[in-house]
Amino acid sequence: QLQLVESGGGLVQPGGSLRLSCAASGFTLDDYSIGWFRQAPGKEREEVSCITSSSGSTIYADSVEGRFTIARDNAKNTVYLQMNSLKPEDTAVYYCAASMFRLCPRYTSGYDYWGQGTQVTVSS
Repeated sequence: QLQLVESGGGLVQPGGSLRLSCAASGFTLDDYSIGWFRQAPGKEREEVSCITSSSGSTIYADSVEGRFTIARDNAKNTVYLQMNSLKPEDTAVYYCAASMFRLCPRYTSGYDYWGQGTQVTVSS
C-alpha cells in the first residue's frame, strides 16, 4: 500500500522550532518531487515548500522563505520540513504530497499521493 505519513507537529511558542517528517511506505520518495502544504481554518490550502526529484532544487513560499528548510534523507525514505522562528500565522494542518513530475507541480492536481496531515499550533 502506497502511503505518506506526516509527524512532528505540535504546540510551540512563537519564535520556536519544529521539524516535520514525511515518511513514505510502498514507494521510494527520491523518485518523486515532494511538496509541503498547509491549511489553516477557513483558508485555502497553500504550498509552503517543494523539493524536486530531478535535482533536489527547492522552492519556498514568500511567507516562509528564510525560516523553513526542506530536505531529503533518502536512506530513511523521508522528507523533512525544518521550521524555525515560528509565528502564530504559521498555525495550520501541514500536509506532504508526492508528485511523479520531476519538477514541482504548479497545481495541487499534479500531486499523486497525500498524507493525512499533522497539526502545528504556534501560540504563547
